[in-house]
Amino acid sequence: MKILILGASYGSLLSTKLLMAGHDVTLICRQQTADLINAEGTTVRLKLRDESEHRLIRSADHPGTVDAVTPEQARAEDYDLVALAMQEPQYGEPSVKALMQRIAASKRPCLSIMNMPPLAYLRRIEALADANLSGCYADPSVWSAFEPGLISLCSPDPQAFRPPEEQANFLHVGLPTNFKAAQFESEEHNQMLRTLEQDIAAVRLDGKDVPVKLRVFESLFVPLAKWSMLLTGNYRCVTAGEGRAIKDAVHQDLEESREIYAWVDELARKLGADPADQVPFEKYANAAQNLIKPSSAARAIYSGATRIERVDKLVQQVAASLGMTHPSVDATVEIVDHKLYENSSIAA
Repeated sequence: MKILILGASYGSLLSTKLLMAGHDVTLICRQQTADLINAEGTTVRLKLRDESEHRLIRSADHPGTVDAVTPEQARAEDYDLVALAMQEPQYGEPSVKALMQRIAASKRPCLSIMNMPPLAYLRRIEALADANLSGCYADPSVWSAFEPGLISLCSPDPQAFRPPEEQANFLHVGLPTNFKAAQFESEEHNQMLRTLEQDIAAVRLDGKDVPVKLRVFESLFVPLAKWSMLLTGNYRCVTAGEGRAIKDAVHQDLEESREIYAWVDELARKLGADPADQVPFEKYANAAQNLIKPSSAARAIYSGATRIERVDKLVQQVAASLGMTHPSVDATVEIVDHKLYENSSIAA
């Protein structure tokens, strides 16, 4: 298959898995990054199970091919599948927004790998089909032309980042968990996902299994299990003072964290999630012990960002539409709002 991935940073993790499985990938990025990838390929640093040292997985060593282009150069109709791996505010940038309009017109299936579910995806959930959630998005008009059935959501559970000392074609994977994807409406598109799932699962490196799989689920709510983690950990890395690691956000007051996590899980169940779709708090809290850096949202805020993905606000607004509130969630949203306002004031 030929897959177009918007976002060459986090997107290079999915790209590498697809290349190892023999599929071809085009990454969308800035011209300078595209030139680097086209000249040198990509590198992902990943630790295999039961190995103490990380492996360097280079795109050139695998059967699939990778190239990179700018948003202006991309032709959506040339691809079987489009993956959305940028931060939500980036889709409103003029060149990317124009590409998104071409993608919507192409009717290609789109697999979102964002913490922030595309607005069109939320329309697939009956309880949210008519909810007014536009204010949670940097530019809600990006999603207006997309058919909900052509948008699926893949929970970006693997933790990965670009080390500041490395070039733009390098990604370090800190927590090699799985991508969890909901199905599309079309059986043809679902078969495509299942084929990718099987191909990625079959990959071996020196005879060993390679972590970070693609898992496909019938439920629309499996990717939303990430909401509990984001509200308990990621957004609470942002404080009234300095930022803190996800580990500290979760474990400095474990009981409050447990309460927030349970409340968000309850919200998902009110939307239609089955408890089987969700991740137990103890499993998340244990994984958080290894998350010793602030979340990407916190890092962006403390670097001066004026816009970030607002899953915290989305969860708050979804809950309000169902008559639910939580003081800790409200406090988190207020802190993030204030920090972004401060950054905007400085930028002005």
